Amino acid sequence: MRGPLGPMRIPILACNVFRAGAVLLAAATIVCAQPAPSQNFDKVQIQVVPVQRNIYMLSGAGGNITLQIGTEGVLIVDTEFAPLVPKILVEIRKLSQGHIRYIINTHVHGDHVGGNEALAKSIPISNQEPLNIIAHANVLNRLTAPGAATPNGETLAAGLPYDEYETPNKSLHFNGEAVVIYHEPKAHTDGDSIVLFRGSDVISTGDIFSPEGYPRIDLATGGTVQGELAALNHLLELTVPGNQQEGGTYLIPGHGRICDDADLVEYRDMVAIITDRVQDLIKKGRNLEQVKAAKPTEDYDTQYGTQPGASDRFVEAVYRSLGGK
Repeated sequence: MRGPLGPMRIPILACNVFRAGAVLLAAATIVCAQPAPSQNFDKVQIQVVPVQRNIYMLSGAGGNITLQIGTEGVLIVDTEFAPLVPKILVEIRKLSQGHIRYIINTHVHGDHVGGNEALAKSIPISNQEPLNIIAHANVLNRLTAPGAATPNGETLAAGLPYDEYETPNKSLHFNGEAVVIYHEPKAHTDGDSIVLFRGSDVISTGDIFSPEGYPRIDLATGGTVQGELAALNHLLELTVPGNQQEGGTYLIPGHGRICDDADLVEYRDMVAIITDRVQDLIKKGRNLEQVKAAKPTEDYDTQYGTQPGASDRFVEAVYRSLGGK
């Protein structure tokens, strides 16, 4: 059943629970962008939370990591920051001694790709079980673009996605289940992927969905609120509530706690309502400062706008996405 905002759900209580061959870039360097400034990684602890079946969520200082383990080895979605990789590996090895076969990156930001190279270099080379690093082609393009350097320094081609895809989706079968990777165009960025573990009924969303705050729509890397809404509606099409609307498909967000369908409905509705409010103000001829002064996020700020400047950043991203001058 669909409503005016997309797939309709009954509200419920929130549940807490590139080609092979290294891209021929041996001499090239890329950058894992957006380091955590002044972050003391020595004090960071990696938390491991079982999700469903053989899927786990690892959280530390960057974006959440999704871990799938099984008889064929280990698959990782996103890698946080390079200095945390030794701690991440310790936790992985508590769960599995299997070969790490896949890294999937949900987008280009450094708190999600920053550990790629360190992980790749820590894995023994195996011709029988090679490591594949998968991401949408726009992630690779941005990581290798001229002038991509940041204060985080440079990382060698070992961390580049070299199994990039340009189609609407990419799929593989690993550890007894289908894993489907969907491109979500021009959402949080222009290279966003979500990862569906079909047998486990778990989705890794990247930063398209983070229940702890408003979406961070990165206009500089091709993000738009229209693409964000389309991605959230697609996520809703993929999620199925459990018995009496509790449980069912679980979502591992870019940041924050494990969620289910009800959390996603609430989040999508919030984005749609605020977008409509900003659009209405633009039609009335309001400029950006006037739109901010109208406080279109006010009734959501206590839940999603707790970080300094979060509300204004989101309103500005919506305003500019909608063509506001």
